[in-house]
Amino acid sequence: MEGDAGRQRVEFTSRTCFGSKFQPLNPPPKGDIHQGAHKKTVPPSGGGGGMKAKKSYGQHFLNKPVIAEQIANGLSLEGAYDHVLEVGPGTGNMTRFLLELPFNLKVVEADRDMVFALAANYPKVKDSIIREDFLKLKLDELFDQKPFGLIGNFPYNISSQILFKMLDYKHLIPEMVGMFQKEVGDRVVAPPGSKTYGVISVLIQAYYDGESLFDVDKSCFTPPPKVQSSVIRLTRKENQDLGCNEKLFKRVVKQTFSQRRKMLRNTVKQFIKDVPVDDFFKQRPEQLSLNDFVELTNYIEKNLPT
Repeated sequence: MEGDAGRQRVEFTSRTCFGSKFQPLNPPPKGDIHQGAHKKTVPPSGGGGGMKAKKSYGQHFLNKPVIAEQIANGLSLEGAYDHVLEVGPGTGNMTRFLLELPFNLKVVEADRDMVFALAANYPKVKDSIIREDFLKLKLDELFDQKPFGLIGNFPYNISSQILFKMLDYKHLIPEMVGMFQKEVGDRVVAPPGSKTYGVISVLIQAYYDGESLFDVDKSCFTPPPKVQSSVIRLTRKENQDLGCNEKLFKRVVKQTFSQRRKMLRNTVKQFIKDVPVDDFFKQRPEQLSLNDFVELTNYIEKNLPT
């Protein structure tokens, strides 16, 4: 359901993972998986539920249920959508909490073993599991082209690709809440002038307002990753019109940051031959705001060689 949407702020109990200070939650029900003549019992969720993480899928299981609950509760844009898609649910550490929210939930999981475990642990979601690579999905076919919230403890090896796919379907995704490698999360919400400000910062912030919700220590995962993690929330801007040629805008952003230490007067020569001699073109890309990039795009378009 689209329209004006108010935000209900969610209070998070911590900024990081405090290990044993977390209060334990009731474990989800156990279940059996039948694969032909073989029968496999899936332990309760919590970490990997006894299942081994696979490096090929970039799997790291949350072992603190309260963290998963906090991420689920990060979906707070009221009245903007009735459906939610969880990416990479694994054994269902976050799914259990999403099922308690008033949404029509679907989950997409590429790992066959995790699909069986998820269906066994949470029968309610069994018919809503999509066994597929998220990056290959046609998202407009999932909920009959209706808007949905996007959420997940995203595989770190494809997290940037997930964000760019979200941009391709931004007309359907009013809100995203996700766990990322902290370095990636910081880049997404970075302001102009910072060292982490780059291509992904500009392209995401062109259409979404971003905020960092809390950090998660590597000890909160099984197996622990080599990096720290961060949970961020992206809320789609009401005005989606940038006021410039969007395809050219993306090209300009990517080109200027491809040589981020060079001044604009050098990097924009790919588009225009005669670059004005003024202070604006003496700047480097990380100094430019979103509006600056829009103005730069409009200037380049007006002066493209015929």
